[in-house]
Amino acid sequence: MGARILGTGHHVPERVVTNHDLEQIMDTSDEWIRQRTGIEQRRWVVPGTGTAELASHAARKALEAAQLDPEEIDCIVFATLSADYFFPGSGVLLARELGIAERGIPAFDIRNQCTGYLYALQVADAFIRQGIYRRVLVAGAEVHSTGLDHTTRGRDVTVLFGDGAGVTILGPSEDPERGILGIYLHSDGRFAEKLMIEAPTSREQPHISQPMIEAGRAYPSMDGRFVFKNAVRRMPEVVHEALADQGLRPQDVDHWIFHQANLRINEMVARQLELPPERCYRNIHKYGNLSAGAMPALLDEVVREGRIAPGDLICMAGFGSGFTWGSALIRW
Repeated sequence: MGARILGTGHHVPERVVTNHDLEQIMDTSDEWIRQRTGIEQRRWVVPGTGTAELASHAARKALEAAQLDPEEIDCIVFATLSADYFFPGSGVLLARELGIAERGIPAFDIRNQCTGYLYALQVADAFIRQGIYRRVLVAGAEVHSTGLDHTTRGRDVTVLFGDGAGVTILGPSEDPERGILGIYLHSDGRFAEKLMIEAPTSREQPHISQPMIEAGRAYPSMDGRFVFKNAVRRMPEVVHEALADQGLRPQDVDHWIFHQANLRINEMVARQLELPPERCYRNIHKYGNLSAGAMPALLDEVVREGRIAPGDLICMAGFGSGFTWGSALIRW
């Protein structure tokens, strides 16, 4: 028995931060950001808002779409790089937010950054295929804004990221032709330091200190050109892998959901795959990069706009820190 998507939901904070707003706090420009990333604005939380809280809003929308109560969830898989605490993970906090903590269901985090949602989706799919759990809540959520360097020093990375969450509810599929057809995941740790946050780190005592913060080690660092080069190579590769495994071609896919890290990356990937632009969806211009929340949030937007019909084929693909990359094929 395979797994299928029962419901989707997403949530972003109300606070809008435009490129012009960033011009006031760092040496950057709206034109520079748009040309290099395609981002026009992003959503940032107000102080005190945590990752699990954002996910809870998205989860309630997904549960409503699936016509399920929180009590009917058997397991929570939470993908995030920005958990509320160093430990415990945000999965158990989401269960508490949904009022089901006392049920004792398993809840755990997956830390695979921008491809975290795909990794979480594969775990949930495997659980359902094996009959271990029937209904699994897969969350991808991030609060990036509180961990960014809001000065000119951090501008190359800070302009990229927003806060938000996407949630997918999975359940069993009686039809072998419908649901998740396959998920294909990869990693290459040789380049881990090309996109990373170094601190907090268990390699030093204390895990984080004022000198670390002052040196910028507690903020994201990225070799942008190197990441771009690898992303535009790996994403088409893993898409072709998925299609070949299922005996499909790019033209058989009705909807393309790429990770929303940089519009230029996705445009280059689409050209390599010879995809029609109208089938390649985006929301990076208004939300920025939501890391683990990006693909589920975009999927939910497309679903709620009524673009996806029963039987349509969806391909999702992403690349991120680790390096990690992956794809998924879903028959709606």
